[in-house]
Amino acid sequence: MSTSQTRDGGCICGQVRYRVTSEPMIVHCCHCRGCQKNSGSAFALNALFEADRVELISGEVELITVPTPSGTGQDITRCTKCKTAVWSNYNMGGIRERIRFIRVGTLDDPDQLPPDVHIYSGSKQPWVILPKEDQSAEAFYEFKETWSPESMERLAKVKETANSANP
Repeated sequence: MSTSQTRDGGCICGQVRYRVTSEPMIVHCCHCRGCQKNSGSAFALNALFEADRVELISGEVELITVPTPSGTGQDITRCTKCKTAVWSNYNMGGIRERIRFIRVGTLDDPDQLPPDVHIYSGSKQPWVILPKEDQSAEAFYEFKETWSPESMERLAKVKETANSANP
């Protein structure tokens, strides 16, 4: 099932199936060394969604925390059978559990979500050539300069909900 608002995805063995129920807030193509190591590739492509817009439809997942260059760690949710990483959670100012970084390659139609921004391009592999028209940052970016106004509103709501839950 795939419409502009709803997309399905899953692991490579098919045990885990999930659905996202909105457009992403933003899509990151991260070229940091941590993503290179964790993905075993030149970058990781993640679409950011509010956690309540990501539904586990079937299968069992496990959470594994791995180190990150920042020292805050990354929680990777994987299929218990084939170990495919389907999404991650990072420390984003106290909202770690509230934002899911969906691994775009696990979507049934990953072609629909190209990157909005390339981050940590200062450590990208030299053979990766970024399109001139693509937005990119040597490290991370300023949210207000990179995120759309609608996505900034969605992020503010996530933070507001987190703050009201943890006064």
